[in-house]
Order: sequence, then structure tokens, then C-alpha cells
Amino acid sequence: MEEKRPEDKRYLKWYHKLAYGSGDLACNLGYGLIGSFIMIYLTNTVGLNSAVIGMLMMASKFLDGVTDIFFGSMMDRTHTRLGKARPWMLYAQVGVSLCTFLLFCVPAGSAVMQYVYFFIVYTSLNAVFFTANGIAYSALSALITRSANERVQLGSIRFMFSLFTNILVPSITMGLVEGFGGGAAGWRTVALVYAVLALLINSISCLSVRELPEERKTGSTETIPTEKISLVQSARYLLSNKYYLVILGIYLCQYCGSGITQGVGVYYMTYIMGNPALLGLFSMAQMLPMIVALSVTPILVKKFGSMWKVNFYGFCLSLVFGLGFIGAALAKNVTLMLACMMLKGACTGSIMGTLNAYVAETSAYTFKTQGVHLDGTMFSCSSLGVKVGGGIGSALCGLLLAAGGFDGLAAVQTDGALRMITFMYIVIPFLFQILQTLLISQLKVEQANRDWDNAHSTEAKA
Repeated sequence: MEEKRPEDKRYLKWYHKLAYGSGDLACNLGYGLIGSFIMIYLTNTVGLNSAVIGMLMMASKFLDGVTDIFFGSMMDRTHTRLGKARPWMLYAQVGVSLCTFLLFCVPAGSAVMQYVYFFIVYTSLNAVFFTANGIAYSALSALITRSANERVQLGSIRFMFSLFTNILVPSITMGLVEGFGGGAAGWRTVALVYAVLALLINSISCLSVRELPEERKTGSTETIPTEKISLVQSARYLLSNKYYLVILGIYLCQYCGSGITQGVGVYYMTYIMGNPALLGLFSMAQMLPMIVALSVTPILVKKFGSMWKVNFYGFCLSLVFGLGFIGAALAKNVTLMLACMMLKGACTGSIMGTLNAYVAETSAYTFKTQGVHLDGTMFSCSSLGVKVGGGIGSALCGLLLAAGGFDGLAAVQTDGALRMITFMYIVIPFLFQILQTLLISQLKVEQANRDWDNAHSTEAKA
């Protein structure tokens, strides 16, 4: 009987997939809270300047970006009873939860000390704890299964949890803040609840799966032990892999765009639409179709035989609906805005379910061509993209608001501030979507792996 190839085997039960995917619920309880509400908390509750906050976020990201490859490389060198990735995922969440809570506990005092406090906690959260946790969680999808189909399934399930959380958090947070007394006390209590829940869910996700023994390469090229690869060499391997750079670019566009949209969303609904409660409805219109798209992504990928086809043609179609959304927003046609947003989400949802599978394919490409295992380092692009992209997006949000003349303590905003808020919410996401479409057109790593396998299969037969 012919032995099944690794990609045809089943390594995971349904409950393993759900347990793994729930880790994104934990991640986005904190990340969603910070991405959507940290700016309005700092400007409207604490009274800080949005431009200064934006500059601090930007400075933090320059420090943050250098830690991703470091933690990925450290994970590659880790060998414990829990495996390579799980210890980092498990213990780093303690710091993530603590910093999430502390960010919404800015103490009273001079503005300078408040800015310093924010910068230290924000940088610790992103550069250290979120980096270690995020890289480990992403890399785990390549370490608990060798099946390409299961990796797509894991990616779809985790981002379904992510999207569900990103619907839930914007929908209930403002109400919870008011329910817990409003003001600074309300924000502290909500942050504490989210932080504790995230810690519990992350622990369940991490401890419910097991890592597979490390794969050994067969053939003429010897596997290079990870311990003998320096941090500089790891970086060189990454930078020489064009598919890694393309995926990093997609992550940066995705999270920079969403960072701006998340940050300005509550301002747009408050000052342009006149109803902050609409934030939950618009988030739902964006996320729910993406959940549906994610549920069918593994089926579509299997049918068309390529993640590239599903993603590229989906994004091309989404650009049409993106133009429709801009027109509807300028006319303030809420119904048409929601319809276009839903159609956009349905067309682009597949990318979130396949990004981890793309990284796994890219890591496999490095293993095939270079003989090196760099799973943790390779998955640093997900953490780097999420943190740096989201951080730059949040920073730009603050800078653009200030450039437009926004004043969080003013009773009425200027026309310039209102125009800037509108531009940020309806036009900037479309520009990032164009960039993502161009990048996806170059992401043909699946075909590159197949071509390599076919070439070496022919050599072996010869």
C-alpha cells in the first residue's frame, strides 16, 4: 500500500482545530480593545494630544520591529517538554494581559509623565510580550500538522475567532465602560476583564494541542542544525526569500489599514454619522461576511487547487465594491455603505485564512532550497506585520487627526477635522487594498514548491 504523503494525512481532530483557533479570541480581546479604543481613551478621557500619541507609537514601532526576528530565532532554539512554540505562547500572555490592563490605567499627574508611562507600557506590550506570544501562536500552525489542507483550516478557524472578537469588542466596549461607571474607572475595569479572559483562553488554546517531532530532510542536501545559525544568518535567509518579503508587505498593508480604520472608526461614527453605536453595526457588516468566507476558504482552495487564485481574484473583485463604498459614504447612504462593506468582506476574507498557510509554504521553500528549519523566524513576519502595521496605522491615525485640527476636548469639531476623519475612514482603506492586490499577484510560493518537488523528483528518477 502506498504511504500517504504528509500533506494528505490527518494530524488533528476537530476539537484540536477549535482549541488552536480560540487563541485568536484571546489575542484580539486585548489587541482589539487597544486598536479601537486606546486613542479615544487617551484623547477624550486622559486629555492627551493625538499627535504626540501618534509620534510615540511610531517611535515605539522602530524599537518594536527589531525584536521579531530575535524572538523567532530564540523560539527556533527552544527545546522543552512543551515543545518549541508553546512555552513562548503560554508564558508571554501573562505580560500581554498585564500590559493591556496597565495601558488603561494612565495615572494622574503631569502630561509629560503620562506620555512616558504610555510609551513604556505600550512598547513593553508590543516589543516583548505580544511579539513572543504572537510569533509562537502563528508558528504553532506549522508545528502541530504537516498537512497543507489542515493549515488552511487552522488559518480559517483562527481568523473566524479573530473576526468574531473584532465584532464583539467594538459592539460592547462603550456600553461596558458606561456600565462600569464611565470615565477612567470604567476603562480600567473593562481592560481588567478583557485581560483576565485573554489569559484564560490563551492557556486553554496552548495546552490543548501538541507539537510534532521535528521533520528531517532527506536527499543530497544536509539539514543545517538551527543552533548553528546566527541571528544575522537567519535574517539573511529571510531577506533572500522574496515570498517572505511579499507576505510581510501584505501583513503591513492589512494591519496598517485596519489600524487606521479601527482607530478612526469611533470618531467617524460619533462626529460624521452622529451615532457612536453604529460602530458595532459597521464592524459586524465588515466581519460577518469574512467569517462566512473563511468557512468556505478550505473548500475553495481545494477546488481551485491554489490559494493564489482564490485570493487574487477575490481581491480584484473587492476593489469594485470598494469604489461603491466610497460613493455610498459620500452620499451618506448607510444601507448602501453596509451592503458594499459586506461584499468587500466576502471577497477578501480568504486572505486571513490562508496567510499562515502561505508562511508555512514559504518556510517549506526555505527548507527545500536551503536545508534550514526557520519556522519561528519565518513566522516573525506575522508578528512584525501585526505590530508594526497596526502601530503605524494607529500612529498615522493620531497624526492625521491632529493635522486635520481635531481637539478631543472641544464641543464642536472644525470642518477640516471632519473632512480628515471622512478621508481616513473611506479612502485610506481602499488605497491599502490596492497595494494588497498588487502584492498578492506576486505570491506564487505554492507553484514554486511544486516546481522544486517536480524537478528533484525527475533528478531522483534519472
